[in-house]
Amino acid sequence: MASKQVLWGSALCLTASVSWGAMFPVANIALHSIDPFYFSMIRYLIVTLILVCILWIKEGKFAFRFEGKGRKLLFCGIMAFTVYNLFVFSGQNLMGDSGTITASIMEVLMPLISILILWYRTKKRPARATLITIGIALVGTMLVITNGNLSFFTMAVQHLLPVSLIFFGVVGWVLYSLGGSEFEKWSTLRYSTLTCLLGTSVSVVIVLLATLFDLIPMPDWNTLVSVRYEMSFMVLMPGLLALLSWNAGLKKLTPVNGILFISLVPVTTFVIMIFQGYTISIYEFYGALLVIFALIRNNINQRKTGKTRVQAERRKAIQKNAYER
Repeated sequence: MASKQVLWGSALCLTASVSWGAMFPVANIALHSIDPFYFSMIRYLIVTLILVCILWIKEGKFAFRFEGKGRKLLFCGIMAFTVYNLFVFSGQNLMGDSGTITASIMEVLMPLISILILWYRTKKRPARATLITIGIALVGTMLVITNGNLSFFTMAVQHLLPVSLIFFGVVGWVLYSLGGSEFEKWSTLRYSTLTCLLGTSVSVVIVLLATLFDLIPMPDWNTLVSVRYEMSFMVLMPGLLALLSWNAGLKKLTPVNGILFISLVPVTTFVIMIFQGYTISIYEFYGALLVIFALIRNNINQRKTGKTRVQAERRKAIQKNAYER
């Protein structure tokens, strides 16, 4: 792999991870003023309009054809831009400041969640090392969520809803990421735009119905103005730049190498929250370290497995050639 390609791919993945790490503290500020459903819907309405314009200019109107894949696009769009955004930010809002860290840590679990989903789909049990890695990550996550307080389990009803919302939101993004493999012939821009368009449309319907039945409050103009800076950041950085940078970076580094940058998400979140005045507890700190360690360990195991597989294939090829001679 050329050093220039590695450098460029690393820069793209770094940009995406830092943007996502900053996303939760910034959202935490805005969610003090605006309902998370409206916050998420308005954010991706703007992102969708920008992506649609870019796709129209770059690839033309024919890029908006579904080509018989409308159901799959709708499913992926709902998972990413409805389930992920509405669930994650609602859970974060319900938990308050601690929800910011919990949501960030859950992001790092994405590669491990994808392993479990693939296990369920293929019925092939992961290697023992992978299962140990998942166990370490779960211990670290529980340390962050409970903050070392065992009374958390006696108040499970109070914490179960927000934690579950964040978790299922993250699962939604994992399903979206896995679904992208079925659109390899499409450009990253096209897949991102069409899924964002469909998923955001569903979000609009849900938010409007919830408002109609007085389940969530509609923000007034003053509220929208008060969160304009946070909204601008959420649209341009984690909403638009991070999405495109991440997908482009993975193409240059391969997923095995690029996924390691996800570990920077909670690091960025912690740094920003410290500057905001939040005191990171020892349990949250060591819990985050355990999750990051698990991700790095899993990445190393994947590399070793990949090398072993390549070496085995080479030996078979050499043996086959020798036999034919």
